[in-house]
Amino acid sequence: MNAMMSQFATSSPSALPLAAELDRQLRGASPAAVIAAALKTVGREQLALVSSFGTESAALLKVMADVDPAIPVIFLDTGWLFEETLAYRDTLIATLGLRDVRSIKPLEETLSREDPDRDLWFSDPDACCRIRKVEPLARALKPFSAWINGRKRFQGGARAEIPVVEEDGARLKFNPFADVSREEINAIYARAKLPQHPLVASGFLSVGCMPCSSRTTEGEDERAGRWRGQAKTECGIHTMKIS
Repeated sequence: MNAMMSQFATSSPSALPLAAELDRQLRGASPAAVIAAALKTVGREQLALVSSFGTESAALLKVMADVDPAIPVIFLDTGWLFEETLAYRDTLIATLGLRDVRSIKPLEETLSREDPDRDLWFSDPDACCRIRKVEPLARALKPFSAWINGRKRFQGGARAEIPVVEEDGARLKFNPFADVSREEINAIYARAKLPQHPLVASGFLSVGCMPCSSRTTEGEDERAGRWRGQAKTECGIHTMKIS
């Protein structure tokens, strides 16, 4: 593995061989062990965690902070977030001692050109996600060789079969919570006495942008409130390569 790590760090145009090897080695590993392996593989300067600071984000951020609170955290401030999410971000930064949270926004020139009336979310939600999430994240990830996210298999849909480590173009993509259960996440919150996202008490099980997030009712999937009534289930960050 050391030889593969060296090759990736120097010149490999694709992360695929190393991703497959790391995924094999880290199957069944704890989330902390996955993050530690990511850190060892590429180093702190080449690793970022991407967080929405949503309803389950504190658990992953807590695990990361226990490994290294100085790992860069990328937060996409789309311009459509709930005020409660922005306040929760600040609360978790202070609670967990996060040292490098980078709030990334879409380019004003892009918004002026493609969404001047701020109604693109209604007419073309995929395009809205592209200019407010996918493109800003691509810019933010340029300095990094690997990134960490919080997807879980129990969320279903396209997430049901995610590996622990996968390739994302030339980058490695680590999914430390791929195999965790909802009960394990709840246990992390309980042990660390983590604050809940303020909107959980109001019936939001998954929180994204205001126009595209709604409350869920008992028995619904936790992401049922995202893009309700549409075939859309993902913003695009996890369904296309971030180059």
